[in-house]
Amino acid sequence: MRAMILAAGLGKRMHPLTQNTPKPLLKVAGKTLIEHQLARLQRAGITNVVINHSYLGSQIETALGDGAHYGLSINYSAEPVRLETAGGIIEALPLLQEPSFVVVNADIWCDFDVASLAPVVAQLAAGSDDLAFLVLVDNASHNPKGDFSLDESGRVGLPSDATQQAPGCVTNENLTFSGISVLSRALFAGCGPGPRPLLPLLLAAIEAGKVGGVHHRGLWVDVGTPERLAEVEAICRSEGEPT
Repeated sequence: MRAMILAAGLGKRMHPLTQNTPKPLLKVAGKTLIEHQLARLQRAGITNVVINHSYLGSQIETALGDGAHYGLSINYSAEPVRLETAGGIIEALPLLQEPSFVVVNADIWCDFDVASLAPVVAQLAAGSDDLAFLVLVDNASHNPKGDFSLDESGRVGLPSDATQQAPGCVTNENLTFSGISVLSRALFAGCGPGPRPLLPLLLAAIEAGKVGGVHHRGLWVDVGTPERLAEVEAICRSEGEPT
């Protein structure tokens, strides 16, 4: 499997911590956020990783190098102009090479087993009709309405009205996108270079019935603020790093 780590964010909500440091290089339990991600990917059997970056991105390349120290091969996709999520992935497609690949946000803390995505990667690569597979989690206080619905057969749906549950929905509410997914190159067919958000592409694929998913009920933190960074540090002190 190949993976891409999305690390091109500005980290504005992390100020002043990100004034001179890109968010992926903020430390938890003595290691940077992105190093924890690399370790989890390596344990999942992934050997090739692409990292996109923009704000202070040269610091990320200097810190991580070619990945040999982590048992990985790392390639970088630098963005002089931020390309947003889909635009960044499209720019990196020549480096990703494979028909399907894992995508992970650099700034999440999660105990989801990335190795469990191997069959999904293989299915999408083998010509499955699906264009994406999303790992969904319970809604956090900062995203109480969630992002997508999920039915009993593992199909991701458009957000359901909180007052009227969608038929077959697993939960009484929408779920939140974790920032972990498997994406097919075909999701980006016909998309040219330049800034482009991912959500419209996902919504179109969902409307076409081409997105699967799973509800992860374990640990997940969107490490987007200094308070949540401190929360993850406290988790590490009491429980250690998730495997």
